[in-house]
Amino acid sequence: MKFKMIHENYNVADLQKSEEFYEEALGLKEDRRIEAPDGSFIIAYLKNEESDFELELTWLKEMDRPYNLGDCEFHLAFRVDDYEAAHEKHKEMGCICFENPSMGIYFIQDPDGYWLEIVPTR
Repeated sequence: MKFKMIHENYNVADLQKSEEFYEEALGLKEDRRIEAPDGSFIIAYLKNEESDFELELTWLKEMDRPYNLGDCEFHLAFRVDDYEAAHEKHKEMGCICFENPSMGIYFIQDPDGYWLEIVPTR
């Protein structure tokens, strides 16, 4: 059997704000969406031309508090071809939450607190 990863889900409080962040920070754009007929949820699938892997953002109408992300010990990683330019962009956006210069990586944080690792092409 062969298994192929196709998406990862993050639940978000403000779908528009999250989509704007992911487009500006990582170039991800909505490819498709599913909306519940009763308006109880919206699922948006974001991707870019670099991969067919999708980030699934789920907005739940009834969620009335921030999501509990624990210790943020999980993350999604992105490899970037121009690490310095990416770092400068994320620094300007104010979304860098952790840097590890000895490993040559850093993390950015989305509007809901999810961590995203930025790794240079090696």
